[in-house]
Amino acid sequence: MAKSVVSPAKEKLTDVIAQDIAPEYWEQACAELIKHDRILKRLIPKYGSGFLVTRGDAFTTLARAIVGQQISVAAAQSVWNKVLLAAKKKVSPKNILVLSVEELRAAGLSGRKVEYIRDLAEHFDSGRLHARQWKGMDDESVIKELTAIRGIGRWTAEMFLIFNMVRPDILPLDDVGLIRAISLNYFSGEPVSRHEAREVAANWAPWRTVATWYMWRSIDPIPVEY
Repeated sequence: MAKSVVSPAKEKLTDVIAQDIAPEYWEQACAELIKHDRILKRLIPKYGSGFLVTRGDAFTTLARAIVGQQISVAAAQSVWNKVLLAAKKKVSPKNILVLSVEELRAAGLSGRKVEYIRDLAEHFDSGRLHARQWKGMDDESVIKELTAIRGIGRWTAEMFLIFNMVRPDILPLDDVGLIRAISLNYFSGEPVSRHEAREVAANWAPWRTVATWYMWRSIDPIPVEY
């Protein structure tokens, strides 16, 4: 890839793309989406140099999702850095559980988020979660198990399936960015209902994760990492 003058964020993205491997289904999914959807026929070539990559282990992904709830990306990163520091640079169930409520609050977590992240750590530490079995479980079964944990709703569970497990056919209808992208790309910016979004996405199956990723790219070219 030719070297050019780019922003630090884009340079970082280029490095990520160069080092990571696309999901095994990605090329097939893109080819089929281009064939069957007029909007993705335009978007996929435009953003075709990137792909979905997974980051971190299951606990880290879910803990970061809890930390980031209802705050900006920048604020979430700031709090996460402080949690990392408090946890001796390793956010694991055991390292979270040895921290006091006061230490977690000092890292910037609200009282509610302290409860959520400790409950998550207890679920992992006690073995109540069947994390080693998730790979063989269907999407809805994993979502059901995750949403039984305090502070994890369906959206967070779907983000986990996309960004950690890289499942190919997830449609996060509660995601504001996805709905906005569908509105802009398919409805000329007009408001879109969940039913209308689902109808559009019916054309994407069985690759709705991939289509969602390109919808996100259409409104924010720099991918979010979890």
